Amino acid sequence: MKNILIIFHLLVAASAKPGFGPTDQEWGFVQVRENADLFWWLHYTTANVSKPTERPLIIWLQGGPGASSVGYGNFAEIGPLDADLKPRNTTWVKNANILFVDNPVGVGFSNAKSYVDLTTTNRQIADDFLVFLKKFYETLPEFKKVPLYIFCESYGGKMTAEIALVIDNAARKGEIASTLKGIGLGDSWISPIDSVLTWAPYLLNLGAVDQQCYEKIMAVANVTKQALDQGKFEEATSYWVQTERVISEVANVDLYNILKKIPSFGRRHNLFKPSVSDEVESKIDVILNGPVREALNITRYSMEDDVFEMLYGDFMKPVTSIVEELLNNTDIFVAVYNGQLDLIVDTPGTVKWIDNLKWKNKSSWESSERSAFANDGYYQGYVKKYGNFAFYWIDRSGHMVPIDNPSAMDYILKDVTNNFKV
Repeated sequence: MKNILIIFHLLVAASAKPGFGPTDQEWGFVQVRENADLFWWLHYTTANVSKPTERPLIIWLQGGPGASSVGYGNFAEIGPLDADLKPRNTTWVKNANILFVDNPVGVGFSNAKSYVDLTTTNRQIADDFLVFLKKFYETLPEFKKVPLYIFCESYGGKMTAEIALVIDNAARKGEIASTLKGIGLGDSWISPIDSVLTWAPYLLNLGAVDQQCYEKIMAVANVTKQALDQGKFEEATSYWVQTERVISEVANVDLYNILKKIPSFGRRHNLFKPSVSDEVESKIDVILNGPVREALNITRYSMEDDVFEMLYGDFMKPVTSIVEELLNNTDIFVAVYNGQLDLIVDTPGTVKWIDNLKWKNKSSWESSERSAFANDGYYQGYVKKYGNFAFYWIDRSGHMVPIDNPSAMDYILKDVTNNFKV
């Protein structure tokens, strides 16, 4: 058997394209519209299996909108190499095939011919992704029958929810052969206003602000809600920005992890993508624009700022109705997980929209017990499940759970994928 495994992996390596890093890989571009394409990068699992398709396919989608899965998700969070190009002990590639997609069009290595070719709505993003997935299966048809999961982070959750629904609808119509089993919505921007309205109470209860500062934050947060209720979506996004700026002025907290130290010599709050050190961001930029571009022969450039601007009017719109439809009308397992130290998508806000969901098993969900879960000999958080829905409260983690608490993330992955069963 050992010789057979060696021969198989040699065959995979021989057929795979030249890539970057230690894994067997495939990568490419998919044209999703006339002047727009998405870039994908597949890392075959390094698990001890006779062939990669004996393990699930997990797609990772970053947030922003405008952050790169190929860049940040890969090198900062779950890929085989970290930002120092050293092997990552907690890489997901050890257990599953990991597909990074720079999504939507214009993000990372994905490309749009011009500004007008970028997406403006969540539904457009989902429709593009359906085209991508169809063509991905045409390129690698061996994955058509492999269980598919989509995990994501932040704004990636908003995109993933609708992507999952569009894929399921297409599969029911026979338009795509897909085995989408579940989605993992990590610290996700599902109901933005519920996050905004709980920021001030969360900070007040932490002792991070006093009553006066609480009132300042709530004043702008309430104006944000007013604009949203009136259908003034671009104004709502502008007030969201203002609310975060007030927080940065009155509280010594990082938006993505409240325990992160804030330098006394100045602050840096990038509102549009995960907060990591300048050093890590710089390293990833150097990796992508140097050896990765050279190895993968890529000459395309990111339009991430334009991506966010084009989605400005869609940014604050909730997708809770999409989650309800997934729970009510599909068999897709919906897993939500949230770091207790996250502010930008705080746990109180996530709990609020979950409690307000209208779905067929709501009463049974409400009566279900929350239980603690452990991994690696320590308690990592709590979980509550019923039917095709689960919520995980993650201890000792901010916005980026795979970085802050990889042991809890490992538990969630195994739980959602039935221990990576095919």
